[in-house]
Amino acid sequence: MSKSPFELENWQLHTKKPFIIAGPCSAETEDQVMQTVKRIVAATDKVSMIRAGAWKPRTRPNSFEGVGAIGLPWIKNAGREVGLPVAVEVANSGHVELALKNEIDVLWIGARTTVSPFIVQEIAESLRGVDVPVMVKNPVNPDLELWLGAIERFTAVGINKIAAIHRGFSTYEKSTYRNPPMWEIPIELRRRFPQIPIIVDPSHMGGTRELIYPLAQQGMDMGFDGLMIETHINPDKAWSDAKQQVTPERLGEILDQLVVRQAHLINGYHHELYEMRSKIDRIDSYIIEMLAERMGISEQIGKFKKDTGLAIHQSERWSAIVKHALEKGKTGGLTEDFILKLFQQIHNESIVHQTKVMGE
Repeated sequence: MSKSPFELENWQLHTKKPFIIAGPCSAETEDQVMQTVKRIVAATDKVSMIRAGAWKPRTRPNSFEGVGAIGLPWIKNAGREVGLPVAVEVANSGHVELALKNEIDVLWIGARTTVSPFIVQEIAESLRGVDVPVMVKNPVNPDLELWLGAIERFTAVGINKIAAIHRGFSTYEKSTYRNPPMWEIPIELRRRFPQIPIIVDPSHMGGTRELIYPLAQQGMDMGFDGLMIETHINPDKAWSDAKQQVTPERLGEILDQLVVRQAHLINGYHHELYEMRSKIDRIDSYIIEMLAERMGISEQIGKFKKDTGLAIHQSERWSAIVKHALEKGKTGGLTEDFILKLFQQIHNESIVHQTKVMGE
């Protein structure tokens, strides 16, 4: 088995930043895999791991669902050829057994698998006592607890080399992205588990190759640890997810253009940063105090509504609040989307307080 950079005592992807994983969405033919991998390492020396899918869980039947187990030696041999470890998605315990038999270095759990605690538990149990790194993609839906639960199922069976992959979340709302990033969710994951490396997958977020670079840069701006970028020798002819794959040469250009942010200041500027953060802290405290005062008034209004038989939700009043907030926010340079989400949350909390008063 090739030496993997994950075979460090604490598996700290943070030590090499960004940690780049690249390769085709699907292993299609032995030659396609080998030529893609060779061209990747010829185009850039920044890639740390090769990825390729042997099994592809598709939304609709009769789509290309991967070549299966026959593709595993293609992927492994390509990695050996260029001296890089390889990663493959597994969706059940049978996949795990075959991947380990073919000496696949790293396993990843796909978004459609992460949504099912039963399947995740089955895969975790099949890895009990096995020293192999596991990467867990976020679930399809924006559910942080489900994502964390999947990670915890692997740590519970003794997997201590683990990373999270952020690939965006499905939504019914119209969006520029295939899977909007919703950065607040991986940011909260990092707050709660700062030791877990987070790899950003701009290919699945954007859904088109034009969006890969800006999303990759956003991931670096957030201070995350690496990128997983789907790369193919002929993306337009790819058997799956053609629009979101780039050529090895374009991958090299993207990686060269990236501006990598430091998680901490190395030296200097500490005092300046401290002053600005202190101002932020004071403003945040004031915001919380004002919100608490607002909810106190909402409870008074709730009592008035109870005494007068008035309904909690007043459509005309709510519309007036939103209109005023949007106008005020616009003059302050705040986006309409932010103001709407903010005041929807405030309104929801106000309803909670008034409902409590109504029930007393």
